[in-house]
Amino acid sequence: MSGHSKWHTIKHKKGALDAKRGKIFTKLIKEITVAARTGGSGDVDSNARLRKAVSDAKAQNMPNDTIDRAIKRGTGELDGVNYEEITYEGYGPGGVAILVDTMTDNRNRTVAELRHLFSKNGGNLGEAGSVAWMFDKKGYIVVDKEAKSEDDLFEIAIEAGADDMQDEGDVFEIFTAPDAFDAVHDAIKAAGIEPQAAEISMVPQNYIKLEGGEARTMLKLYDAIDDNDDVQKVYANFDIDESEMD
Repeated sequence: MSGHSKWHTIKHKKGALDAKRGKIFTKLIKEITVAARTGGSGDVDSNARLRKAVSDAKAQNMPNDTIDRAIKRGTGELDGVNYEEITYEGYGPGGVAILVDTMTDNRNRTVAELRHLFSKNGGNLGEAGSVAWMFDKKGYIVVDKEAKSEDDLFEIAIEAGADDMQDEGDVFEIFTAPDAFDAVHDAIKAAGIEPQAAEISMVPQNYIKLEGGEARTMLKLYDAIDDNDDVQKVYANFDIDESEMD
């Protein structure tokens, strides 16, 4: 799909900008805190979600003291906010399906803010279950094409348990079942490859191509939602030509 900018591509470009602004720290601290609380342990060796959260934080050069405090807030060793995880569903321009993962200490505030952001930017908040069926939960790994040849990377990924690998312009995208994600991720890193992104994600079954005004409005809506302090992740099934992005 070279020449296109799917939601995945745009998300990672935006993630790099968020990291430069320091905004990524807020989301990572919340994830570490909730992972320590819900995973039943503040031990990264026995808590897979926490291990991934801490790894992501270290990749962004988060200080160890900050990570430790977030873990202790999650385990109750330090006082902290009790975050609730809620996923909201809605529609964007052109019927684009949107999933929004949030962590909030006030669900009334969060839903009111999201409803406002959707309506202000050409979308509308939907009911639970309205669009979730359009996505599949998968492991998702992005590798720069210069890191490894296609044949070599494909062999490494498939032998480790990956389901598929796709050519997306200047990167390869690898998809796995959720329970195979760790094995595939570990195999890629063991081969000396540092992925651009690696996560359990909600991957769209199909994409809606947007152009012109709808494309611009969708990008504004995406940015507005993703910039909300209570929002952790946004998933959407839009596809925009790179010429439109420019």
